[in-house]
Amino acid sequence: MNGVKSLFILGLVLLSLAAFVSADDAPVVGGKKVLEGDERKEAIDRLDAALATLATGDGPSYKAINVKSVTGQVVSGSLNVYEVELKNGDDKKDCTVEIWSQPWLKENGTNIKIKCGDEGEINRTW
Repeated sequence: MNGVKSLFILGLVLLSLAAFVSADDAPVVGGKKVLEGDERKEAIDRLDAALATLATGDGPSYKAINVKSVTGQVVSGSLNVYEVELKNGDDKKDCTVEIWSQPWLKENGTNIKIKCGDEGEINRTW
């Protein structure tokens, strides 16, 4: 009987260890991930396109001049968060930009939020 209990406990320990080791390699559903390589380039392209769309409306004409970091998250669409230096004319600001995209929606499928220091937040949806 002790042998069966020991074998059972050993199996649980090995199963737990295997789950812990594989969890480091697998993305967590809904979890944030630092984007690199092609994913980062695609995210920066989305940022540039969103800033261009914002400029065609009543928003400022921001240009991204230095993207410091980009994270991605799957949340009923995709949410990218950028730590970025933006330029509007001669004015440069360090900002956080969030772009939430739900491409299957025909209207209001993209939301952009821009927060620069102590300034008010820009929040637009199209």
